Amino acid sequence: MKTSTVNLMLNVMIFFLSAIIIYLAYSIYINLKSKPVEQIEHERTQVPSEIIQVEVMNGCGVSGLADRFTDFLRNENVDVVNTGNYISFDIDKTMIIDRIGNIANANEIAGILGVSSSNVFTQKNEDYFLDVSIIIGRDYYKLNPLMEGE
Repeated sequence: MKTSTVNLMLNVMIFFLSAIIIYLAYSIYINLKSKPVEQIEHERTQVPSEIIQVEVMNGCGVSGLADRFTDFLRNENVDVVNTGNYISFDIDKTMIIDRIGNIANANEIAGILGVSSSNVFTQKNEDYFLDVSIIIGRDYYKLNPLMEGE
């Protein structure tokens, strides 16, 4: 009789401890998944800068493409501070990379170029002294700098 009471008490304790563990795991999951309110408010209030400094990098290897994009962006009053080749020429889709944490700048540039918002990323880098990096991919012929003449 005594052992069955002890077994019952141990089973009840296991049940309660299991419930507590499940609750704690769920709480951790919710906290990791949801953004803090301040971050959500910060993202809502972000607006593009008056002057957006960008670099244009050729990621597909087509000669003169970065210069063509640079001319187009400068005609749109964008401050292009660097033009050159990316580390490789195998980029399929043009990417717009926010370097300072203001995604509104990258979205503004994406809109000017006609780049899909799914190709806009944030990658903060303290070593860069610019707002946005543009890496031109093999889809360049679909973008506004080459469509304007048609």
